Amino acid sequence: MAVTMADISKLRTMTGAGMMDCKNALTEANGDFEKAVEIIRKKGQAIAAKRSDREASEGCVLAAAENGFAAVLALKCETDFVAKNADFIALTQSILDVAMAQKPESLDALKALEIDGRSIAELVVDRSGITGEKMELDYYEFVKGETVVSYIHPGNMLATIVAFAEADVDYQVARDIAMQAAAMNPVALDRSQVPQKTIDTELEIGREKARQEGKPENMLDRIAEGRLNKFFQESTLLEQAFIKDNKKSVANYLKENNATATAFKRVTLNVD
Repeated sequence: MAVTMADISKLRTMTGAGMMDCKNALTEANGDFEKAVEIIRKKGQAIAAKRSDREASEGCVLAAAENGFAAVLALKCETDFVAKNADFIALTQSILDVAMAQKPESLDALKALEIDGRSIAELVVDRSGITGEKMELDYYEFVKGETVVSYIHPGNMLATIVAFAEADVDYQVARDIAMQAAAMNPVALDRSQVPQKTIDTELEIGREKARQEGKPENMLDRIAEGRLNKFFQESTLLEQAFIKDNKKSVANYLKENNATATAFKRVTLNVD
């Protein structure tokens, strides 16, 4: 049967696929829309499988915060061209909307949630068929608190979320901390949350550097401890110098504003 432009437009609305893909699918399915949709979805699965070994280093990072819950996630693709496509950004936003509504506890749980009767994991594969690129939902983080805030850096490649213990934290103060986390890339909230493996590595680096500088062996541990303290000051959120006033630490800025940061998450597709 002849495929009409109205049929093609209808299928395109249903799937988001390109005009020629819709025309070809309808032709192959003899005008059966359900079969045509399945053809397009199978194409997405085939492309996803074929490109599984490709690197998806571009994408869209979005975040949101409301009612004591904040989430940040990244939908990845291969090229900047696709990452900036309005439909790709809209898909990322729709996934974030589901995360905010249903508050899944893990990335796998998020992928299993549904949008219009299809799992998020399936929708991502479907989009691969439309764009011809590898796509993956690769990051999902969340925080909970009496106050929560999100910050999305221009370009949708970096976003942060922060939780606070108090319910009345000033919005600008909260946003300042989210921007601090975005700009300064802390490894943890404070030194107590730095992984032991990271601490051990920093100590060993400190010892080796001191050894190369010719310091006495009996001084190496003390020198390494001093350099570890400097690492904490530069790399933990609360001990970092506040970006808007480097004469005070983030902890001091929060204390001045009666706020206590309890958690943060940072997701980026940029090379830090």
